[in-house]
Amino acid sequence: MKAIALTRYLPIDDPASLVDVDLADPAPGSHDLLVRIEAVSVNPVDTKVRAPKSQIEAQPKVLGWDAAGTVIAVGDAVTLFKPGDTVYYAGDLTRPGSNAQLHVVDERIVGRKPDTLDFAQAAALPLTTLTAWELLFDRFGFDANGADRGRSLLIVAGAGGLGSIAIQLARRAGLRVIATASREETVAWCKRMGADHVIDHRQPLRPQLEAAGFRNVDAIACFTGAESYWQQMADVVAPQGRIGLVVGLRAPLDLELIKNKSASVHWEFMFTRAMFGTPDIARQHEILTRTADLVDRGELCTTLTDTLRPINAANLREAHRRLESGTTIGKVVLAGWG
Repeated sequence: MKAIALTRYLPIDDPASLVDVDLADPAPGSHDLLVRIEAVSVNPVDTKVRAPKSQIEAQPKVLGWDAAGTVIAVGDAVTLFKPGDTVYYAGDLTRPGSNAQLHVVDERIVGRKPDTLDFAQAAALPLTTLTAWELLFDRFGFDANGADRGRSLLIVAGAGGLGSIAIQLARRAGLRVIATASREETVAWCKRMGADHVIDHRQPLRPQLEAAGFRNVDAIACFTGAESYWQQMADVVAPQGRIGLVVGLRAPLDLELIKNKSASVHWEFMFTRAMFGTPDIARQHEILTRTADLVDRGELCTTLTDTLRPINAANLREAHRRLESGTTIGKVVLAGWG
């Protein structure tokens, strides 16, 4: 099968950073689906795993943790899918990635592809949807169906792939959503996704929040490095409020700043359930299937903004380059094999 892989960890401008390879076809294990990949998207995890370091892989390493495709074979313990089903998923960080024509994935972290989306549109959603859903509804404990209507949520970095779907999920749940963005086009995108207010993260947050009618916010989802915003987040989070982090820390945070508020910090790592085989691993199947239903009912939309064709090393390097620029809006997807 065709695949895109690396053996050395190089800057993305180096043509050897991601290369086209031919690999043996994989075989599904007991709980696995064998999926013919039709589209993949890129996320920060892809660029972080690929980031330059001295390590050398003895065998080609395939990255990729967002995919949509068609099931062509199943393991002997599979009960949720059958050959011919179209699916989407984010995969498992501990297994080979989806940047390949054929991919094996545990059925319990896979959802049915939304019927109203094509493969490229669907591939934009899984990793960010799972991350946002788990943070908002599993970690923060907000009710996905509106029982917490009127509570406030600040999303730091609202225009990326993660912010784009988090805004939609929070708005659907009845939360009052304040997103941050700093450019005219990103402000417009956040509003299009459903944000009630958009403020500039390059400017002090409190004055802007107060101007929008918020003395404090019930929860903060920080989708960028927390160090730059920690003091401000500690200041504006409500007593007994919640702060969610998804990006690894480069320096310690002073947790004493939120002690008197009894505020809580929640880590969200989408790969936890698959990595540790948690008893509730099938929760990700449930989330993705529920999301597909919401998309098909018109309650959520894809966050795809650009599609590169075909799926090959040159286009994947370009997608990584765009993501590393820090200026992408929504999601970049690769579709079709040349």
